[in-house]
Amino acid sequence: MDKALLGKWTQAKDQPYPGLFFVFLEDGSFEARYDALGIVSSGTWQANAGQIDMDQQKHTFGLVGKYIGCYEIVGDLLRMNLVAAGEHERPTSLDNAVVYLKEQE
Repeated sequence: MDKALLGKWTQAKDQPYPGLFFVFLEDGSFEARYDALGIVSSGTWQANAGQIDMDQQKHTFGLVGKYIGCYEIVGDLLRMNLVAAGEHERPTSLDNAVVYLKEQE
């Protein structure tokens, strides 16, 4: 587990879903919210060496399943490129990454 991911990360204002946030917890679970559409989701995650696997087990609109991707953390910025597992190969670049900002706790 990459402990650098722990905490709350919020999608930046110029991104597709500004305000969407993930909270990565040390027990390997995550919670996510996008208040603009009333979306709440949760599941489990694993990350190491720039690769992340997420299993979204609950979602307001039923978008559950496994997601795989790559990520990079530089300071308070997280760049993450996720795709649906089984539908796409794991991304190997951050060309289509979404940017999140670390929230201070």
